[in-house]
Amino acid sequence: MKRHIGTVTRGIRTPIVKTGDDLVEIVYDSVTSAIESENIQMHDKDVVCVTESLFARAQGNYATTEQIAKDVANKFPDEVGVLFPILSRNRFSAILKGLAASGRKLHILLAYPSDEVGNHLMDLKHLYSTGINPYTTVLEEADYRRMFGEEVKHTFTGIDYVTLYKEIAPNCEIHFANDPKAILNYTKDILVCSIHTREAVKEELKAAGANIVLGLDDILNESVDGSGYNEEFGLLGSNISGDDKLKLFPRDNQAFVDALQEKLIAYSQKQIEVMIYGDGAFKDPVGKIWELADPVVSPAYTSGLEGTPNEIKMKYVADTEFQGLSKEEMEEAMLQRINAKQADLTGTNDTLGTTPRRLTDLLGSLADLTSGSGDKGTPVVYIQGYFDNYASL
Repeated sequence: MKRHIGTVTRGIRTPIVKTGDDLVEIVYDSVTSAIESENIQMHDKDVVCVTESLFARAQGNYATTEQIAKDVANKFPDEVGVLFPILSRNRFSAILKGLAASGRKLHILLAYPSDEVGNHLMDLKHLYSTGINPYTTVLEEADYRRMFGEEVKHTFTGIDYVTLYKEIAPNCEIHFANDPKAILNYTKDILVCSIHTREAVKEELKAAGANIVLGLDDILNESVDGSGYNEEFGLLGSNISGDDKLKLFPRDNQAFVDALQEKLIAYSQKQIEVMIYGDGAFKDPVGKIWELADPVVSPAYTSGLEGTPNEIKMKYVADTEFQGLSKEEMEEAMLQRINAKQADLTGTNDTLGTTPRRLTDLLGSLADLTSGSGDKGTPVVYIQGYFDNYASL
């Protein structure tokens, strides 16, 4: 019998999670209760997605701005170049508060017209009208204000981030450039704050003669005075959690997903996959913001989620190879083509128009959109049918 429903995504409600809770048990109980209450039939390759913030909260993976300040003071003896931070109250304001509390003079270099994830500092049309070449021109704060106004508000938040960052860190100077080497005009000791370009930027600065070159992934990569930490990502992936407190990206992630998978397989007798997800990887068409402010979409996942989709672009094949067939003939030919497709379609015309993204990036984006970031109360997402296709029975 032909199946009429493809991928189904369900948000799973959980209790409020507190530090010290056994999250494996909480998620297991929440998923199995939802399964039983809705009479859901579990299948091989169903995916349980758990938001990273839930796991970090259960771990108690928090740090204070005072602990950030101490780590920064230990690693930087004098002035610090704060290179390419994003414009965000949630992501960077508390970090900046910690940097300022270190007592070090700060030189903040902002990329323009927007930061790495698409938050704009200025209107693009206005920028073009000035004749400035953003690839080569270094602007000081006085230049920025003269050209773009005394108040430049973000499209969604209504915040003037230059003003906000100056208020948080009165001991800072703010500069604007897109060449990372411009920071060397002010100091040789640099904290690289970009997320996805950080490794390339670090290497470029070292080659240009910088002295100390660290990234946000090098701050709180180990505990300071009992703080939380993340040995791989440090402060990357952190969120504000109070006036002087941040929640860090979780650690020991693989052990968690493996343990949860084991319990779900024992319960269902099906091959259930598990992943932790953070930000999805997609771009807002209005605000131009690229959502991914975490260092990765998924810091851990079970082995069945490795790889990328291996899919035929149905509409391309239908409009080319099968265009002369009747509706019934086309459906039969499509079923045969899908069932007989190669194990790896990379580089073939059959894949034209498909997006070669990792499965965990796609699933994490779907889960992030499903759970939202507000009061839905569904930090666990249950996905079925993602690995099915048009020929699946």
